[in-house]
Amino acid sequence: MKDLKVIFMGTPDFCVPILKALSEKCNVIAVVTQPDKEVGRKKEISYSPIKKTAIGLGIKVLQPVKIKEEYKEIIDLNPDIIITCAYGQIVPEVILNYPKYGCINVHASLLPKLRGGAPIHKAIIYGYDVTGITIMYMDKGMDTGDMISKKEVKIEDNDTAETLHDKLQKISVTLLLETLPKIISGTNKREKQDDNCATYAYNISRQEEHVDFNKTSKEVFNQIRGLNSWPGAYAVLDDKNIKLWLSKISENHYDAKPGTIVNLDKNGMEIVTKDGSVLITELQLPGKRKTNIKDFINGVKKEDYLDKRFR
Repeated sequence: MKDLKVIFMGTPDFCVPILKALSEKCNVIAVVTQPDKEVGRKKEISYSPIKKTAIGLGIKVLQPVKIKEEYKEIIDLNPDIIITCAYGQIVPEVILNYPKYGCINVHASLLPKLRGGAPIHKAIIYGYDVTGITIMYMDKGMDTGDMISKKEVKIEDNDTAETLHDKLQKISVTLLLETLPKIISGTNKREKQDDNCATYAYNISRQEEHVDFNKTSKEVFNQIRGLNSWPGAYAVLDDKNIKLWLSKISENHYDAKPGTIVNLDKNGMEIVTKDGSVLITELQLPGKRKTNIKDFINGVKKEDYLDKRFR
């Protein structure tokens, strides 16, 4: 496939191993990624992980602000195939219909489940037992195109969004490299999605980061680990946002309102939920670094927290 002219479209860290693998196997003629961002108080320019990687590999980088309007340079490169992964913009039909072998997408779920921009987080938050990678043809819908190949990954109770991200990142490369020759030879499968089975994983909102202890222990547990390590779950105590990074489900039950702190020791900060309680084992106070519960209790007074209630 060394002569295969590929344009790769992507933005976050998840895509980096894919681009590296493609650059070794194919002729990657350009990378399309989101425009640079200004970050911090000094408004320093920040490159996307994919742009940094492309520059290191000596690959041409294109950064249209609105790809629906700024696509001519992409078309003029005459790619044989366009491969996308977490690019971040809707690709117009004029691009989708152009390459000889089409436009394919690497999506981090088992479609039609979890269409959208946050499938890794939502797989955990929604309590899925398995997820995976789907290689699919792109169409004008959001992750609605025909499926080509899939690979499953089991979601363990100790998985966070970060660990699941790493598992899926690894298999995405393997599955793409297995599937690409079949697409080129025309021997690949093509399966339509059942829209009746579709679920959605829209980007995480600020509201979804807030932990409501009126939910079940399992729901709270899944929400906290599903937002670790980004953007992080939080709850409000004494009008301060406390980040909650890791938790465990407790078997204890208490006659107290959900959100109440009923115990604080080396095992965790125990908080009442709708149907029991959870133990927070890693947290972060405003302006401080995240800390495990054993270190946290060494620096605080237990009575300052007991019987207070998160909201």
